[in-house]
Amino acid sequence: MKDKIIHKSADMFLNLGFKSVTMDDIASEMGISKKTIYQHFTNKTKLVEATTLQVFEFISHGIDCICELEKNPIEEIYEIKQFVMLHLKNEKSSPQYQLQKYYPKICATIKKKQFEKMHGCVSQNLDRGVSQGLYRKNINVEFTARLYINGMMSLKDQDIFPLENFSMHVLMDNYLEYHLRGICTIKGLEKLTQLLTTNH
Repeated sequence: MKDKIIHKSADMFLNLGFKSVTMDDIASEMGISKKTIYQHFTNKTKLVEATTLQVFEFISHGIDCICELEKNPIEEIYEIKQFVMLHLKNEKSSPQYQLQKYYPKICATIKKKQFEKMHGCVSQNLDRGVSQGLYRKNINVEFTARLYINGMMSLKDQDIFPLENFSMHVLMDNYLEYHLRGICTIKGLEKLTQLLTTNH
């Protein structure tokens, strides 16, 4: 039952926002009593914490599976973006924004985990791109990885990119192209152009 509650809550939180969804909403959606939820989670904060961790673990595992395929690094970046977009449903509301505002401690913990995960992933991608001649040999991997992650995180900042003016999908596409054009060799740019042509 605990897993079912986490699963349903994750779906509702990501679609409607962490603040908007109440324990009553979850109970009625699942056809159970609120008491049943409280048997597993003493309060909503505990439920939000369990849910965000579960979503993080799920997405991390998905990213690991994509990286294990060892596609060319440019394709890999786009595959990861597609996977994350599919599961984070960032279009309808901004769950990240509500999480930051109402659950800052949980948000800080998740951000730290996200940074560690992305740092490993992006650094590997950059190393592989350089060794395959797709990214420039002289890029500073540590600097580029941190800059990329920081930029990616700031896409979710509604003060900089208000949702009504920027769809998350377009933002991500523009950002990936911006990042890759800055680090690709001629060979890499050919791959990128090929990929963008196929995707559009």
